[in-house]
Amino acid sequence: MDEARIAELLVPFLVKLPGRDRTTGANDPVSLSPHQLTYISIYIDLLLKWNARVNLTAVREPEEIVTRHFGESIFAARHLPEVKEESVGFKPHVVDVGSGAGFPGLPIKLWAPQVRLTLIESNQRKATFLREVVRSLRLSDVEVFAGRASSFTGFADFVTVRAVERVEALLPVAAGLLGPAGSLAMLVGKGQVKPVRNLLPDLEWSEAVDLPLSFNRVLIIGSKESGL
Repeated sequence: MDEARIAELLVPFLVKLPGRDRTTGANDPVSLSPHQLTYISIYIDLLLKWNARVNLTAVREPEEIVTRHFGESIFAARHLPEVKEESVGFKPHVVDVGSGAGFPGLPIKLWAPQVRLTLIESNQRKATFLREVVRSLRLSDVEVFAGRASSFTGFADFVTVRAVERVEALLPVAAGLLGPAGSLAMLVGKGQVKPVRNLLPDLEWSEAVDLPLSFNRVLIIGSKESGL
């Protein structure tokens, strides 16, 4: 897909974020580098090719793939500013539960290359696709765990979940992967916000943030207090 068009489509997801610290510049509008746009273009080509034989996503139009998948994922990453911290020796660990075609996990990795990323996907064919993307983009510090989240051993600084099904069973498992002071970032429908908060009352939940270009989907983040 044309990289200039990708950049144009992503503009609504890269605009200035209200409420950020002005001293850090974190609230400024941003843009993607030529390398990042190239990676997204390659990723889309792979997704379209594989989607013809493996049901990776119901979104078939390339431009909608850019906005629904890449735009929303990068938008979520921008609300987790710690993932871009470049402190010496600090590599935030992001675990993407039920990764499917790799969203939001892989775009977060493209946005913040220094993170350690684990993609949890129990469907073996989808896991094979994820490994192909990782190989094609030559991404480092990315693990594809081809199993259920309940079987994964390890803890994360950030856990991401998107398009939640069987929410009652999944969310306690996802929250159980959080390390001390970890955060759970979820891309969900507005109708799921209250049930999610009720299921995980011990997390400190942010206000829901509307996703650009969407009437119904929001981002919510639940944070775990240090030591809990």
